[in-house]
Amino acid sequence: MRSRLIVFALAAAAVTSIQAADSAAGKAAYDKSCKSCHGPDGAGNAAVAKMMKVDMKDLKSADVQGMSDDDLKKVITDGKGKMKPVASASASAADVVAYLRTWKK
Repeated sequence: MRSRLIVFALAAAAVTSIQAADSAAGKAAYDKSCKSCHGPDGAGNAAVAKMMKVDMKDLKSADVQGMSDDDLKKVITDGKGKMKPVASASASAADVVAYLRTWKK
């Protein structure tokens, strides 16, 4: 019985690590799909914010970092306010969120 539990635990750990978000892949997706508006460091592109007449939140801020992973993925896939859904990042939304979490203060 104990050996079955060990095998099950190892299998569960392997599945979790396979499904874990990849912040390096998230950085690549962010650079391709998000950086032009949100800037290289997540602080926001002032020119884009002015043009769109929006107050872009710093992605490193406590407000953004306090959001759940699911809420952040929803913003990426569904959009929010004037931000449209980001189709090119939707498939890798979990990876983008993992990358955003590397900025947490």
